[in-house]
Amino acid sequence: MMSGMAKAVDVPVDVIPRSPVGKTRLFFTRHWHRGAPGQPTPDWVLRFCYGMWLAAFAFKLVGSSWDMSWHFMWLRDDLAPPHLINTVGTVIIVVLVAIHSYTGLGCDKRSLRLMQVGLLTFLIAAPLDVINHRVNGLDLTAWSPSHMMLYLGTGIMQAGVLLGWLRFSPPGRFRTGVLLGLWAFFLENTFFPNGQQEYGILGLRAWERGEPEAEQSLLDFAANQIGHPVDRTAVLHFTMPIPSWVYPLWGIGVMALILVLARRTLGFRWAATSVALAYVAYRSVMWPLLLGLGFPVSTVPFYLLFVGLAVDLAFAMTSGVLRAAAGALLVTAFGYGAFWLQSQFRPWVLGDAHTESAPPAAYWTALVVLGGVFALWAAAGPFTRRWSARRGLAVARGATPEP
Repeated sequence: MMSGMAKAVDVPVDVIPRSPVGKTRLFFTRHWHRGAPGQPTPDWVLRFCYGMWLAAFAFKLVGSSWDMSWHFMWLRDDLAPPHLINTVGTVIIVVLVAIHSYTGLGCDKRSLRLMQVGLLTFLIAAPLDVINHRVNGLDLTAWSPSHMMLYLGTGIMQAGVLLGWLRFSPPGRFRTGVLLGLWAFFLENTFFPNGQQEYGILGLRAWERGEPEAEQSLLDFAANQIGHPVDRTAVLHFTMPIPSWVYPLWGIGVMALILVLARRTLGFRWAATSVALAYVAYRSVMWPLLLGLGFPVSTVPFYLLFVGLAVDLAFAMTSGVLRAAAGALLVTAFGYGAFWLQSQFRPWVLGDAHTESAPPAAYWTALVVLGGVFALWAAAGPFTRRWSARRGLAVARGATPEP
C-alpha cells in the first residue's frame, strides 16, 4: 500500500494544471525517468494515470457495445466506427503500459506483469481475429476463440489495474469511486459474450415479424455459409447459435463470483449491488442511443441487480462456509427468480407482441450455479487465509513478499 512506502516528492497542488494536456506535459517533464516497479508515486500522478485508465476502458466499452450492435446489422468492416473508437482506447492503454513499465510508477511487479501480459494477449488476438474473418468469413459468434482471446487480454489488463489501484491508492472516497468503476468495467468485459443471445433473440423476432434488422447482404452471406436459403433456419443459425444453458450459467453464476470479489475489495454494504447497478445503468443508457441511431438493440440484463443484492445480503448475514451457503442459495433464488420475472415482462405487459424481454435460458442450470457458487465461494476463504499466512511468514523472516 502507498502508506507503507516512502512518500514521493510532489509539486505544489497549485502548480498542477487542470487540463489533461497540461498534466501530461508536467508528468513527462518531472517524472519521465527509468525506475523499478513500486516507485513512490505522487498522488496527482496516481490519480491522473488511473483516470486515464478509466478513460481508455470507457472508449473500449463504447466501441465494443456499438460493435456488437453493428454486426447484427451490417457485414464486418475493419474500419467501422466502433472499431476506431475501440482502437482509441487501445492506443491509450499501450501508452499507459509503456509509462508504467519504464517509470515503475503506480504499479508493483505483479500488477505491471498483469498489465503487460493482458496487453500482449490482446495485441496478439486482434490480428488473429482479422485473419479468422478473412479465412472463415462472417463470425458473429461472441464465443469464438479469437473473440475470447480479446476478452481475456482485456480482463487480465483490468485485473492488473485493479491490483495496482488497490496497492497504491490512499484510503478515501476517490479510491472507492475509482475502484467501483474498475469493477464495473471488469464485470462488463466478462459479461460481454452474453450479448450474443441478448441481441440475437431480438434479431430473430424482428425477422419473424417481417422487419429484419440485418441488411439483406448480411442475411445472404450468413445463409450461404451453411448452404441454405434465407429462411428461419438460416436466421436462427445467424442470430442464436449458442445453447440456451450458456446464458444463465455465465450471466448469473460467473457474474455472482465477480460481484463477490468486488464486494470483498470495496468493503461497503451495498458494493456488489452498486457495481451491478453501474453496469445495468450503462446498458439502459446505450439502449435508447442505439435505437435512436437506427441500430439493433438488445435485451437489458436487469436481473443482475438482484444477483448483486443477493451477494450483499449474504455478506451481511454470516461468514465462512455459512456465508458461502447462504450466498449460493440467495444468488440462485434471486438471480433465476429475477430472470424469470424479466422474461415474463413481454407476455404480461406487451401481450402477443412479437418480441422478447429476455433471451431463452435453460433453468436446470440453477443446480449447477448453486453448487458452483457455493464451492468456489467457500474455497475462497481458506485460500485467502493461506495467502495471508505466506505473506506474514515472509515478513517475519525479513523478506519483502511479492504483492
